[in-house]
Amino acid sequence: MSSPRRPHTPYKRIVILAAALTVGISLLVLAFSWTSVTSSAKDIPVAVVGPSAQVEAVSTALAESGGETFDLSVVDSRADAVAAIESRDLLGAIVLGDSPEVLVTSAGSPIVSQILTTVAGQLGQQATAQASAAAGATVPAISIPVSDVVPLASTDSRGAGLSVASFPLVIMGLLGGVLFSLIVVGTRQRLTGIVLYSVVSSFAVGGILQGLLGILQGNYLVNVGAIAVATLATAATIVGLHSLLGQKGIPIGAITLMFIANPISSATQPLQFLVGPWGAIGQWFVPGASATLLRDLSYFPDAHSLAFTWSVLAVWALGGIALTIIGGNFRKTHVVADDTPAALQPVAVPA
Repeated sequence: MSSPRRPHTPYKRIVILAAALTVGISLLVLAFSWTSVTSSAKDIPVAVVGPSAQVEAVSTALAESGGETFDLSVVDSRADAVAAIESRDLLGAIVLGDSPEVLVTSAGSPIVSQILTTVAGQLGQQATAQASAAAGATVPAISIPVSDVVPLASTDSRGAGLSVASFPLVIMGLLGGVLFSLIVVGTRQRLTGIVLYSVVSSFAVGGILQGLLGILQGNYLVNVGAIAVATLATAATIVGLHSLLGQKGIPIGAITLMFIANPISSATQPLQFLVGPWGAIGQWFVPGASATLLRDLSYFPDAHSLAFTWSVLAVWALGGIALTIIGGNFRKTHVVADDTPAALQPVAVPA
């Protein structure tokens, strides 16, 4: 006796699935390549220090040659420029006068450091030409020294590890949020799960990023705290949206944090390089705030952005927890079939 034939999938459904996957993949490629293609070196915060006549001449020359590359400001002294770099208000400075120098921070941005190093070479050529004209003869080439005020650690000398460190945190949070949403039943149980997961996993990931690979610097426990809050912020958002909206809450949260927020996080380049205000907007999302926070904790303990990034992550975490509680209370009075396991559905008893 032959077994019954399984029903075939309608061709219409196959076409719809293929089209939906094509659209999804296209949006994915667009999301992660758009920022790289459209970004440009612009509005780099750089200070100029020195006699007013020299400052004006250099500022004019940079504006004419670099266009919108630099956002120039004037500070009173080299010490002020160093302090502004250490607080991440500046990404470099040009010191003029009797001892010209270019200050950079590879920890702040290796890309900007390379740009300013090129500027140092151009200033050296101009100084050589001026000295030769004044002397009426060719003089030895003048070299403008470049000082790295806040350098990258030798264990991550190119900054590649620090640039991509925030991406695993997004995956950690998404994975935890999805699994605890789908597997664990109960509001308190889900919240307990994501808090426990965020704390335990942060010690492991922090140990890898700092102890094993040397990507993160500074206080290990503080870095672990940052990783834990970032992971909790993502996981709580996913769990909260799922609790409030049901199954459709998971893709809404994942798309928002992975495909919208992550590409504009400015983890791999300065936020000024992104088109329009997207770099600044990205700092209000978990990926951008966590990337900035880890960089600040590792290299810029005096950064003015520390309080802001901690606050952003805390708001996302508390917001996700609040959504979870609200959604849990709502479901006590409104049964949502797509979220409650069949074994837990109320059974109607005949009268």
